[in-house]
Amino acid sequence: MSEDVVDIDASQKNMALLVYVLQGLGFFTGGVTFIFAIVINYIKLDEVRGTWLEGHFLWQMNTFWYGLLWSIVGFLFWLILMGWLASAIVSIWMIYRIIKGALYLNDDKAIIF
Repeated sequence: MSEDVVDIDASQKNMALLVYVLQGLGFFTGGVTFIFAIVINYIKLDEVRGTWLEGHFLWQMNTFWYGLLWSIVGFLFWLILMGWLASAIVSIWMIYRIIKGALYLNDDKAIIF
């Protein structure tokens, strides 16, 4: 474990884990839990600034915002019958980021992007 682990408490790590879980559930709830996850990220970001968890929070926020952007692009492509491909690519990318982040968090590793 790195020295930065001392700077955090278990509740901060659990909050990051909760956000990963909410993001994962977003695929089954029509995205509703993604909204809860991003709200938690913004509320708790100041608490983790300067720790190795800050990278996880920024990773989660980027996953949300870029996922939303590319989902909108995918929806627009649905109008020209290519949306299934764009949606599949965005979904795979988001699932990869959620799993990678959760695994790094579990191993007490900072995430670098």
